[in-house]
Amino acid sequence: MTRLRREVPAPPVRMVHLGLGNFFRAHQAWYTHHANQGRPLDEQWGIVAFSGRSTDVVEAMRAQDGLYTLLVDGADSATPEVVASVVDVRAGADLDAWHRYLADPEVRILTTTVTEAGYLRGADGGLDLRHEEVRADVQSWASGDRNSLTTAPVRIASGLAARRDAGAGPLAVVPCDNLPGNGAVARAVVMGAAEQLDAALPAWIDAHVSFVTTAVDRITPRPTPADQQRVTELTGVEDPAVVVTEPFAEWDLAGDFPGGRPAWDEVGAVVTDDVRPYETRKLWLLNGAHSLLAYAGSIRGHETVADAMGDPEVAGWVQQWWDVALPHLELPHEELRAYTQALTLRFRNPRIRHLLAQIAADGSQKIPVRILPALRATLTRDGDGDGDGAADVDGALRVIASWVLHTRGAGAPLVDSARPDVLDAVRGTLEEAVLRVLEGWDLDVRLAGRVLELAAEVGGQEDGHRS
Repeated sequence: MTRLRREVPAPPVRMVHLGLGNFFRAHQAWYTHHANQGRPLDEQWGIVAFSGRSTDVVEAMRAQDGLYTLLVDGADSATPEVVASVVDVRAGADLDAWHRYLADPEVRILTTTVTEAGYLRGADGGLDLRHEEVRADVQSWASGDRNSLTTAPVRIASGLAARRDAGAGPLAVVPCDNLPGNGAVARAVVMGAAEQLDAALPAWIDAHVSFVTTAVDRITPRPTPADQQRVTELTGVEDPAVVVTEPFAEWDLAGDFPGGRPAWDEVGAVVTDDVRPYETRKLWLLNGAHSLLAYAGSIRGHETVADAMGDPEVAGWVQQWWDVALPHLELPHEELRAYTQALTLRFRNPRIRHLLAQIAADGSQKIPVRILPALRATLTRDGDGDGDGAADVDGALRVIASWVLHTRGAGAPLVDSARPDVLDAVRGTLEEAVLRVLEGWDLDVRLAGRVLELAAEVGGQEDGHRS
C-alpha cells in the first residue's frame, strides 16, 4: 500500500510547537500549510513539533516525513487533504533537540497546545511551585540534569534559556489552549519557571519574548481505525497519522511577532488588538456547551456530541445554558445568536464522532472558566449573588449538578489532573458533595437545593462512588 512521502523540499524550520496532537494538526499546522501555499520556499514556514507526554504519533509521522492526511468531515461529504507544514517530529523527552531548535535564530515562533491543566497554575495565577513535577523539574535543572524536564512551563523556560545563551534573538510564544487571556497565563507560568532556573532569565524574556493571546476553534475528535480506512478508500494511501476535523475553523490572535509570522490572516485567521470578545464567546458558548454535553449527555447514555444533541431534552439544556451566557457577552446579540445556530449544526454533524468521554477530562479546571463567570454575573445582576436568582441560572447550575454526578460515578469515566482533590470534595452524600463543591468555588450554598433538583432531572444514579 502507498504511504505518504515528501516529493518537494520541506519548508525551512521557523516554528517550534509543543503538544503534538490532533488539534494542533487540524488547526495551527493547517493554517500554516495554507499560508505557505503559492509562496517561494524561502518565504515558507516549517514546523518542528514536539509531543507532550504521548509519543504514539511521533514514529508514524516521522516515517512519512512529517506529512499526514487531514480528513475534513462535513455533514454530507468528506474531503482529504495532505498537510505539509510539519517537517520534523520529536518526542517531548528529546530535550537536546528542543534546546537546539529554540537556540536557532531562524526559529521565530513557539506555539503550544498543552491543555488547560498543562499550565500548572497556582492559586495566585503563577506557576504552582508546590506541584510535585514542577519541584522535580527545578531540582533536575539545579543538579545540572537538562534532560529530565517534564512540565511545559519549565521546558519552555529552559528553551528560552538556551535561546538567550545562543544570542538567537526575539521569539513569539503563542499559546493555543482554551483559557481566557492565554497569553498572560503562559507568560505568568513561564516567568515563574524562569525565576527558578536562572535569576537573570526573566529580564531577558521581558526584553526579547512576546506572549500572544489567542482564541482557537475547530472540533477535532480522536480518529478511529474506520477513519483511517476511509482515507485509504478515498486516496489509495495508508496513513496511520490521519486527523479528522470539521469544516469550520477559527483563529483570533492579538500580540506582537517580533520575528515575523506566516500570513495566517490571508487564509482566514483574524489578527486583532483584542481577542477577548471572541475568546469569551467561544469559551462560554462552545466549550461551556461541550462540558454540559459531556456530563449530562454521558449520564443519559450518549457517547458522542452528535448523539447527545439528538436528544431533545439535552439539546434544550444546551439552549438554557446559552440563555444564561449570552447576555454577558460583548459582541452584538444578532451575531451571537447566529453563532449558537451555527454551533447547533456543528454539534449535530453526524460525521464528527466527538466522544463525550474525551471532552469530560479535567472538568475541575474547565468549569471555573467556562461556566462560573456567566453564572456569577447573572446572580449578581438578578439577586446580588444571594441565591434569589437560582431559577434564572438553571442552565449553569445543571452543568455543576452533572459534573458532581460524573465525579461520583455516573456517565463518562473520571479523568482529571486534580483527581485526588476532586474525589475528596465529592465524598459523602450527594448533598454534602454539592455543598462542598459550591463552597470550593465560592458560590452561595443556598443554591444547593436547586443543584440537587437538577441532578435528579439529569438522572444520574448514585450506585457507588469513584475511588
